[in-house]
Amino acid sequence: MKAKKLLTAALAGLMAFGAFAIDMPSSSAATRAELAAINVSKKGNFKYWEKNSPAKQQLINYVKDVTDPKSANFIPVEDRIAVFDADGTLICETAPYYFDWMMYLNSVIDNPKFQMPSDIRNQARRVRAAFQSRDANAESLIDSRLRSARAAAFDGMTLEEYKAFVADYMNTTYAEGLTNLKIGEAFYLPMVEVVSYLNANKFTCYIVSGCDREILRVLVDGVMDIKTNHIIGSDYSYRTKKLAGEPLDKFLFEPDDQILRGDKRLIRNLGTNKVLSIRREIGKQAVLAFGNSMGDASMFNDTVANNKYRSAAFVLMCDDLEREFGNVSAAEKIKAAAARYGWQTVSMRDDWATIYGNNVRKEN
Repeated sequence: MKAKKLLTAALAGLMAFGAFAIDMPSSSAATRAELAAINVSKKGNFKYWEKNSPAKQQLINYVKDVTDPKSANFIPVEDRIAVFDADGTLICETAPYYFDWMMYLNSVIDNPKFQMPSDIRNQARRVRAAFQSRDANAESLIDSRLRSARAAAFDGMTLEEYKAFVADYMNTTYAEGLTNLKIGEAFYLPMVEVVSYLNANKFTCYIVSGCDREILRVLVDGVMDIKTNHIIGSDYSYRTKKLAGEPLDKFLFEPDDQILRGDKRLIRNLGTNKVLSIRREIGKQAVLAFGNSMGDASMFNDTVANNKYRSAAFVLMCDDLEREFGNVSAAEKIKAAAARYGWQTVSMRDDWATIYGNNVRKEN
């Protein structure tokens, strides 16, 4: 009888442990469906942040304050605007480089459908090899010819064809140097939680990125609750199938015509362009901003300077050398800028319990 009681108690303990384990962070890379299922309550039941993370607590304290109707810092729902950079803030940018650039380089080199001049293809090979070897000077190899060719690479695709191309690339391509991780699943779990938490507290979240807007629309769809028209990025020209040299404002779009990708980049949405894009497309000053580099500095300063509401900017430092391809020098520079301008820092190494899930490991 005593043995039976001990066995029953042991089984109960195992069942209790199992129930607890279900609520723990995933031990593998999250699928897009699992990313979409991340749900942080209004009070902030974060799972993927370290329990005692100062950055997490700063965010929670801020949100509690500005959403409390009794607080002097209360922000009405319609003015709770949060803006996020994408690459290096919401999603991996070290796999081995920005999503849009790697998609272009790999397509030019490996996809026979892309008819590129041999000098462009050879330059693309050199650039890709430099990124794959983690050459610190790889970005400097991108010249004006390669940039122009990139803008024209997808010229003539319908918008639906381009979306399908992006979706295929993100679902079949794996992050380089990180195990078990498809590019389309390479979202930072702690930051997906932040978006969910802010949504629960009736903030309206926007992405304001240097990445191709159309790519971001495909990447984010079905993963985070951010509306398609709340995604702002670098823009490329459109044209129509029937347009034959006439100015667009004089051209009649017929019912049987089609909208196609063009061959020019219209805006590189970095630096102060982000500030102008926020004003142009949102029409309001943000009260929260999240980014990871000096390319987001203007957006940070615009958020925290001369704001009628209590505001804050959080800058991610890619300082994790064990789980990610961190850059200590860059992290120290952004930390110094944060101290100078009054931004809050987030350490990927110290503040996050996991980045992509514990089964995603750095290979080299």
